[in-house]
Amino acid sequence: MKTKTLTAIVYREDDLYVAECPEVGTVDQGETIEEAIANLKEATKLYLEECPLPDDISPRFVTSIEVDYAEIA
Repeated sequence: MKTKTLTAIVYREDDLYVAECPEVGTVDQGETIEEAIANLKEATKLYLEECPLPDDISPRFVTSIEVDYAEIA
């Protein structure tokens, strides 16, 4: 069994949390952040059992940026 460290991006959409793994393209959801991540882990595991990733893939670096912009009315 292999273990890989991958990225999970979690955000709120309506009344659910959505979790995405950008390296694989899997997406899942849950009523809590923990549930969304657990569901994403299961979906990603099932995906990787059918479509393995190359060994040289590395996790993404996720950060925040602040952008100033003008609103046009």
